[in-house]
Amino acid sequence: MPRKYILDQDTAKKKLQRMAYEIVENNLDAPKIILAGIRENGSVIATIMQQLLQQIVEIPVELLHISLDKKNPGEVVLSAQPDFNGQVIIIIDDVANSGKTMLYAMQPFLSYHPKKMQTLALVERTHKTFPVNTDYVGLSVATTLLEHIYVETDGKVVTGAYLE
Repeated sequence: MPRKYILDQDTAKKKLQRMAYEIVENNLDAPKIILAGIRENGSVIATIMQQLLQQIVEIPVELLHISLDKKNPGEVVLSAQPDFNGQVIIIIDDVANSGKTMLYAMQPFLSYHPKKMQTLALVERTHKTFPVNTDYVGLSVATTLLEHIYVETDGKVVTGAYLE
């Protein structure tokens, strides 16, 4: 069965650019923005977002990576432990499915007092089972419970997203 693409490379690039401008508009007063990408594809998107933000604004943009088992999240590991107090933190993943991964990814930041914690997903599925709102969404898709969304990357580029 052929893949049903819902996003191509050019459209993904445009959506990421638009989300970068939204981040700037919503965080003009931030002293720094911390992007936390959930491995693997969320980290690719976070890296792209860092590059886009650095072209738009002179606010420092720090990048770190979150490692966790998406199927059975328990231990959450951050690639760095800067001071998160008073900072704007944006947790980034490729697809927001149930909200579970985003919820677990927030855990390490909750022992601090960030100024703001936001979420970003290139593709959002509208069937949430956990109470997590996605602040920045590239594409929102209504799916059946049996359908799954996958984002494809090639190195540091998003090449597309498809429904299966």
